Amino acid sequence: MRIGLFAVGRLKAGLEKDLAARYLERLAKAGPAIGIELSRVAEVGESRASNAETRKREEAVLLDKALPEGAVLILLDERGKALDSEAFAGLIGQYRDQGKRDLMVAIGGADGLDPALYQKADAVICLGKMTWPHQLVRILIAEQLYRAVTILSGHPYHRV
Repeated sequence: MRIGLFAVGRLKAGLEKDLAARYLERLAKAGPAIGIELSRVAEVGESRASNAETRKREEAVLLDKALPEGAVLILLDERGKALDSEAFAGLIGQYRDQGKRDLMVAIGGADGLDPALYQKADAVICLGKMTWPHQLVRILIAEQLYRAVTILSGHPYHRV
């Protein structure tokens, strides 16, 4: 299964970008042994529309363009379901075991995600109930995707 990451907002060169890249590289190296590969990171600029609803709608169009046909869509939203790392790994493994070819994790912009995306989403999860800047969310989800691969493969990286 190919995993992609869609993010509204671009990471500038620096520590955040380097750390996210480090976890994505680990994912790319560890994943193929268990049938998971990193397909791509799609970064799009934030919409410059004058109101939040239009910005969210324009950003959703960009996500639709980046989303492979038939892909599983996981939205990150502070109002989503909180999962621990093992449950998140189980969700990824479940989609893989069902023969899903593509999975996309989407990080919205500052205004959040367009309501229409929730209708398309296979899962809406949160990384805690706090609001996080997108730079940190990118690091957190990259690490959790890598952690999910280590959990599914029985690697000792994840310790309880």
